[in-house]
Order: sequence, then C-alpha cells, then structure tokens
Amino acid sequence: MLKTFVEIRELTKKYILSSGLFNPRKRIIYAVNNIDLQIFKGETLGLVGESGCGKSTLARLMTRLEKPSSGYITFKGENIFSYDKEALKAYRRNVQIIFQDPYSSLNPRKSALSIIKEPLTIHRIGDKKTRSEAALEIMAKVGLSKEQANRYSHEFSGGQRQRIGIARALVLNPELVIADEPVSSLDVSIQAQILNLLKDLKHDYNLTYLFISHDLNVIRYISDRVAVMYLGKIVELALNSDIYNRPLHPYTRMLLSAVPSCDPQKKKRMMNIKGEARAENDEGCAFQNRCSYKTEICAKVEPRLEKIDEQSFCACHLAGSI
Repeated sequence: MLKTFVEIRELTKKYILSSGLFNPRKRIIYAVNNIDLQIFKGETLGLVGESGCGKSTLARLMTRLEKPSSGYITFKGENIFSYDKEALKAYRRNVQIIFQDPYSSLNPRKSALSIIKEPLTIHRIGDKKTRSEAALEIMAKVGLSKEQANRYSHEFSGGQRQRIGIARALVLNPELVIADEPVSSLDVSIQAQILNLLKDLKHDYNLTYLFISHDLNVIRYISDRVAVMYLGKIVELALNSDIYNRPLHPYTRMLLSAVPSCDPQKKKRMMNIKGEARAENDEGCAFQNRCSYKTEICAKVEPRLEKIDEQSFCACHLAGSI
C-alpha cells in the first residue's frame, strides 16, 4: 500500500479584489477552491490545467510562501501551517521548488557555484569548503562542469540555467520537489533533456515530485498519476494511463482533444469548445458554460470529486456514462 506523504484537505485560497477607488464593490476570486489531494511517497503527481486555474497558487501554499483562507496541508502527518520558525525552516529544507523561469529565478550578481551553495549557507550546513564541494558534486549530477562554476547566469543558455535551478533545489537533499512548469520556457529538444534529467534524479535521490504543467505531453511522459485542475478545483484524478486512455471528465477530454499529434493517420475527435469560464457566484458545475454534455442537474448542483473505481476520481454528474 502506498504511503501518504502529503495530504491536502479542504484547502482554499481566495483574494478580494476592489473594483476601483470610486466603486465600493468588491469581487472574490477563488484561486484554490476546497481542494482535497494526496501525494504518495516516491511518486510523480502531475498537476495539469489551463493558465490561471490555480496551479502555481497551490505550489506557493505547499511551500508556505502564502497562507490559505481555510483548510490545511499535512507533511508526514503534521500541519505545515502550525509550524513555528524552526519547524518551518526544517520543512523548507525537505521541500524545495524548481521555478518556471530560469532567467528571472537566478541572481545575476552571483556565480553558478554561489547560487547552488546558498541554501547550504542559509541552513548552516557544513563549512565553506564542504559547501563548495557539495555544490560542485550536484553540479556534476545535473550536467554542469567544474569549469562553469564561476560563470554568471547570463553566460548560460536557458537549459543550463534550469540545471542550475535544479541543482539549487537538490543540494539540500530534499524529500519533496515541486516543479512549477520547469520546461515551459525551453525549446522542445532541451525540454526532453531536462525531463530525462529529472527522471534520473528522482531515482538517484529517492524523490517525490509534484510536477505542474499545462502541457499534457510533458505530464504524460513524467507522471505516475495526474490531477486535472479547473477554476481552482480538482475535477479529475487518476493513473496516467487512465487519464489518457479513458478520460472521465469533459474538461479532460477537451484538453486531450487540443493536444497536437505527429501521426497523420490518427483520427481525433475535436470537442466543440464554447462559452467562457463561469462567473464565481454561479451555481452548479464550474464547467457547465463550456460543456457539450450539460444536463439540467449541471446548472443546479455542483458535482463533488467522487471515487469512480480503485484509482480514479471525477467531479462530474455524468462520469462513466459519457
């Protein structure tokens, strides 16, 4: 039986937006809306969805860069939002993040070696010599040479910069790595190299990944399970093979229908995408305005994420019958 590593329960993050100086009306935006999710030890959980659906907000909540409006996250059975200063520092040593943009996430005034060993300095691990040795060792692991150690970020390509970001995340030997669209800004050929590197590092360091992306081909390649997110909610959760071979939610089908294929013989049914994402105060299913299968109940009752079979969960009134 798989061991639960991270458990997310009823997690909500809302933002209150003002309409302007002379308009007192305020609007509530739910970036993350009552999410329940589990991450198992040693797996790669892919999180996929359109831009703006709340994926990066969830990542910031998991790293405690933001606090939730309600709900909680447990790591090894402990609520991360109840940590004191020392416990939070220990948690952040165990949970690291790889950022999306390799250009803005690196300090241009520091060399590659300084960037990679900085977490060791912050956590007061080792002395100056051992920190440098550890940084050089992890540089070699991610495919960077010793001769590149004293170069600055502008002297590296995008793929090499992302390797620096990966090395910085792994130098503390974390248990959980959150990869927030780590290959979206890279060329396709470089994406493959970084994905293969992440797979190798997972095996070598016994890592657990939360891998965030809007690219379903990337998610298919690297993930064990896939969670599909729409307007701050998880609408489908299943094994990788089940998501791609028998998607249950219409939104998942819509995403898959938009994935380009290199096979000219492959026939693919394009879903008719219509309407806009619903307003925040609408009743019923969040996807109803864009769904080709909408029925009367969809406009009245919001579906909950329910178990369909042993490994599949779906938030749709018509799950399994479409």
